[in-house]
Amino acid sequence: MSKGREGPAAGGAAAAVLLRYLREQNRPYSAQDAFGNLQREHGLGKAAVVKALEQLAQQGRVREKAYGKQKIYFADQEQLPAASDAELRHLDGEIAALSTKVQALQQSCRQKEAELKDLTNSMTTPEMAKEIEELRKDCTSYTEKLERIKSATNHVTPEEKEKVCGEQKLYCKEWRRRKRMATELLEAILEGYPKSKKQFFEEVGIETDEDHNVSLPAAV
Repeated sequence: MSKGREGPAAGGAAAAVLLRYLREQNRPYSAQDAFGNLQREHGLGKAAVVKALEQLAQQGRVREKAYGKQKIYFADQEQLPAASDAELRHLDGEIAALSTKVQALQQSCRQKEAELKDLTNSMTTPEMAKEIEELRKDCTSYTEKLERIKSATNHVTPEEKEKVCGEQKLYCKEWRRRKRMATELLEAILEGYPKSKKQFFEEVGIETDEDHNVSLPAAV
């Protein structure tokens, strides 16, 4: 691949091409961007582009801005012909039209992104078919289980259930009452006992609910 013309004449030609390009585009470019955009059409080498841009900046024919290690070049706005009122109005109209178009495109993009998200999160047809088959199997299994329960002869009647619940309440109530009485009695004894509560329980042989990880059921 040709590296482009690098001689003095080529340097002047490169400067002319770059100056015209920057003024026509009227936007900032780095040397790499300008080289990439003009290389094929004008056969400019990268070194020639860099040198021409630096010369144009030194001559004050274009502006140069440094951003870190990169330099940006753009047309000197003061050297460009002033736009007439009609041209400015025309440009304002173009800007308004383009702004409306951009907003419409942004709205369309958001809608497409939402649709894409829904489609991405949705199951595929094979996945849905598999899910339906699994649900059918579950339904069959639950139906069989329900039929077995209905056909059983050992159902608890409402009266039996009420009786069992009543007995549970009675026993729990008595459990609480006796535990409270025992606790109060032990606390009275421990007031005059010279050793610790643990030592007293070990000597007497008292076992608590907590020793067996047993707790009172919640009140019903």
